[in-house]
Amino acid sequence: MILLEYHNAVVEKTLAPIVSLKETVLDSIVVDFDGVVYHISTRTAKDVISFSLSWSCYNELTKWGAADMLRKEYGQYLIATPEQGYNLTLEFDLKNLPSTEEEREALVKKVALIKRNLLAQPFERAFDQQAQFEDKNQPDPQPDLMQIHYRDQEAIYIQAQHDRVTVIFSTLFKEETDRIVGKVFLQEFVDARRLPNIQNAPQVLYSHKEPPLEIRHLSEFRNLNENENVGYVTFVLFPRHFVRGDVRNATISQIQLFRDYLHYHIKCSKAYMHSRMRARVQAFLKVLNRAKPDPVVVEKKTISGRNVVKS
Repeated sequence: MILLEYHNAVVEKTLAPIVSLKETVLDSIVVDFDGVVYHISTRTAKDVISFSLSWSCYNELTKWGAADMLRKEYGQYLIATPEQGYNLTLEFDLKNLPSTEEEREALVKKVALIKRNLLAQPFERAFDQQAQFEDKNQPDPQPDLMQIHYRDQEAIYIQAQHDRVTVIFSTLFKEETDRIVGKVFLQEFVDARRLPNIQNAPQVLYSHKEPPLEIRHLSEFRNLNENENVGYVTFVLFPRHFVRGDVRNATISQIQLFRDYLHYHIKCSKAYMHSRMRARVQAFLKVLNRAKPDPVVVEKKTISGRNVVKS
């Protein structure tokens, strides 16, 4: 099994000129998970590197705090007018970058984490709202039901409650075999929490076809016919999963990759089963080849007395 990185390694490698302060010519398009597209280029000058991002749910993310995060983390590099066809653009002038190599490496790593940081904002907002429920000195907030349609026909729904934060993934299985294998995997998520050594793991619920009660009232589900190929996975996060900064960051990073890991394991399982089936077919063919009887040689004589061999 591979371990998916939270940052985009291709982006990090492509932005290497920032670390070395070396003028270059770039024009690269990089595709990330969930339909994210990056454009890295030197469109104005060799010593100015442009980094643009396009994502279908960008406007939804800005509603839940992504714009503030961008100004805080990338403000001095964020330009007012993005590149045409993209949602945001950062520009890095090689003459006006941090002086030390360590600081430039940290900057490149932060840019490679921009997708993770954008998608983290609804989670941060939900965790903060849940903390307000815990604070008796503040009035209870009106928690938002945050919807992020980050993929075609798939979405994430996040909402804070008095003692927990609920995160719901809707996932689409485009093939029948994916749906069957995925259902087995997701049921294992539900059953695995019964094991004594993982009692502190988040509670996981899985529903097939019907959306959970928390989101069933939304307009997008009112006239929706039950779809055999759609599943809903609900994570119930308690304060112990996000109360501390390091735990919170790890939880946000890991839960973002849930959908990618699920479909990765489905594809790996199908590949393993196909390889096993091919191996079994080859074994059967060998048995059949060994089972063929040897040809029977029959000698006959013609009227003239010549021998004729027939098999």
